[in-house]
Amino acid sequence: MSCEEILKAVFPHLEGRDLATCMLVCKQWLEIAQDDYFWKCLCAKRWPSISKQPSPPTLSYQKLFKTFYKRQQTRTLLPPRLSFNDLEFYIDIWTEEKLMFSEVVPGPVLKKGTWTPPTGICDVLRFHLASPDYKMTLPMQPRFNIPLGQTVSVSVLVGRKDSKKVACIINKSVFDYIDRSTYRALAFDYLDFSPAHPFVSGIRAWISLLFMDHGNEGVIDVFGIELDFCDAANSEDQVLWLLDMLDWK
Repeated sequence: MSCEEILKAVFPHLEGRDLATCMLVCKQWLEIAQDDYFWKCLCAKRWPSISKQPSPPTLSYQKLFKTFYKRQQTRTLLPPRLSFNDLEFYIDIWTEEKLMFSEVVPGPVLKKGTWTPPTGICDVLRFHLASPDYKMTLPMQPRFNIPLGQTVSVSVLVGRKDSKKVACIINKSVFDYIDRSTYRALAFDYLDFSPAHPFVSGIRAWISLLFMDHGNEGVIDVFGIELDFCDAANSEDQVLWLLDMLDWK
């Protein structure tokens, strides 16, 4: 068999990356590997229905494979239209029906890195707060204690100073889970998005009470709160875009 015949017998069995590498060997290999039949074989492995057409749905099977064979990289976000300077957060926390915390928090104060956690917190919680995941935190001043047997609920609204509108982040949700490993009590609610974004749903806002051990085992000593959107928003810009899409009233 000639060299060309050997290559034509081998190329249909190669993976896409290997076939592309063969095109760099020499001019002869390049010309042979450019035969769209080999790329049709690759497309047939990944998308069998594509190869049932008499011709490729794009200019060539080679172009089709190179365009879609791997997941596209995440696109860079445009600068958000909001800034934390435009925002105010209205945070209210109740135990049973007693109001324990009620503050209007300026956006820049809630941003990550605007305070230092107190000494004496557990190492796991310290590592959590120092992790690169984006989260908004706020110290409780004054700190307060909560008996573990009581129902604790929270509401978080956010206001825009530029448009004088308000949106809901968390609506009277209950802290129904205590993570003893990280010393956090957690509550969540699903975000309400503007009708302009009908296909965005199912994104949760999480709020945590950060606490330390108390002398009384039935009481937690709350020293701060944390607000985040988990994997839905992992940077300041992503958080601002998410907030911008809320159903502002």
